Amino acid sequence: MHGHVFVVGADLTRLSCDDVLVPTDRRLRVAPGFRGLIPDPLVTEEGADGACLALSWPGAGRVLEVPGVDGRRIWLVDTVDDGGRGLPWLLDGAREALAAVARREVTEPAHGRARRLVGLPALGTGWGGAAGERGTLLRELLPVLREAAAEHGFDVALVLRGPSDLAAAQRVRRGDGGAWDLPGHLRGVAEQLGEAARRGQLAVFVGAGVSAAAGLPTWEQLLDELAARSGLDDDLRAGLSRLPPQDSAALLARELGRDALESFVKGRFGPGCYALAHALIADLPVQEFVTTNYDPLVELAAEGIGRHLHVLPFDEAVPGAPWLLKLHGDAAHPESVVLTREEYLQLGDARAALAGVLHALLLTRHVLFVGTSMLDDDLIRIAHQVRSAVQYDGARGRRSGTVLALREDRARARLWERDVETVAMAPADAPSAEAARRLEVLLDLIGCLSTPPTGYLLDPAYRGLLSDEEAALSEALQGVARRLPPDDDSWAVAEVATLLRRLGQGAPADESTEPRDDRRQEQRPG
Repeated sequence: MHGHVFVVGADLTRLSCDDVLVPTDRRLRVAPGFRGLIPDPLVTEEGADGACLALSWPGAGRVLEVPGVDGRRIWLVDTVDDGGRGLPWLLDGAREALAAVARREVTEPAHGRARRLVGLPALGTGWGGAAGERGTLLRELLPVLREAAAEHGFDVALVLRGPSDLAAAQRVRRGDGGAWDLPGHLRGVAEQLGEAARRGQLAVFVGAGVSAAAGLPTWEQLLDELAARSGLDDDLRAGLSRLPPQDSAALLARELGRDALESFVKGRFGPGCYALAHALIADLPVQEFVTTNYDPLVELAAEGIGRHLHVLPFDEAVPGAPWLLKLHGDAAHPESVVLTREEYLQLGDARAALAGVLHALLLTRHVLFVGTSMLDDDLIRIAHQVRSAVQYDGARGRRSGTVLALREDRARARLWERDVETVAMAPADAPSAEAARRLEVLLDLIGCLSTPPTGYLLDPAYRGLLSDEEAALSEALQGVARRLPPDDDSWAVAEVATLLRRLGQGAPADESTEPRDDRRQEQRPG
């Protein structure tokens, strides 16, 4: 069965993967951006230009397997071309590394994923063999990755850090047709949601199912973990399953004590590796996010592509800046966490303002619901209030959102049909892991279709992707950039400078190295 190649903006050191390809050179130096993937005992010395590893190459081979951090397997790949061998040599290294990965047996992918996930950067685009040829590399590398995924059956995540890199890669995929193994109706859904995101009409609601893919507990699993710590006897623990979840949580909170409960939540839902779905969601050109999750994984995933999400209600909202509303609290502020029946009931008074934000999104945006079963009491109440405030016209089919459900549930879809359209990834009897993987593929296609096609227009590393008309436009805009007064902080200059940055002017370096210099004064891994 063929694997899929995902293109995602993320921090490779934080993305949950089974295997990671890390660029290096013949001296086995690893750039600072990848240091977090390497266990400390392997490092002999560390400096501003990277870390040296106490390892040796197996003869003339270009791939070296080493243990990684957090259960990942690391594959060091020689990408620094000091002999003028060019792009074909670099692509051969990627093929060799992916073939080596395939020979390692993996009985169970991380966190129950249907296929193992292999992550890699755009090899060679730092100080390696493709420095200054990023556009050409992406055009040639993506088919190599697709061939490996088809042959070996694992999934591959091409992980990029710069917005111009992501925009360029998505343009390449749109041009060559990509390879999304999705039925026609899901492709249609992707086109509709991608268009809504591109027009600024989409908001995203993130449920617990997304964080479960990063190894965090669902609501039921959380209650089981709390029960195990509570000291309740077996009879009482068995009785918890017969109570509504919020009442089980209330009893456990009483037994554990609020301080112990908050301490557990803060530790269990603290910073960690995020799932592929987190990164795919955070990459979308969306300004408003809402979640009932306590963890910081959406925010961390956004940081991986250089976006800062203001977390409400704890941060001050900034006009024009993206934000994330934590509807049920935040593990970094454990006193805010909503667990018990009493805390849920407070939505009507103390937390009414937070619910009002979601009310407004349902009235003014199209809300994409991901990772939620739509059984949460708060969601039910909010949807009912919106429905009561807006005249529903069944003939026009006015709906305020789309729910991406894992498996078909006709009764639940019928229950919510007045409020949202429910789109199932797979039939009711399909394995949940396969359905979750199809959801990732759908999110990948939505991201490709919604990514603005101009983010690399002024990045010199991507001149090779431009048409003649785009090249002429790029040159004209470069002239504007050169004429901007450097010390003028007026509103007009700031607006133009912001636009130029959005088009790739002064694009940041790839994650594999410190700031890029295409003159290649010295070669470094990447």
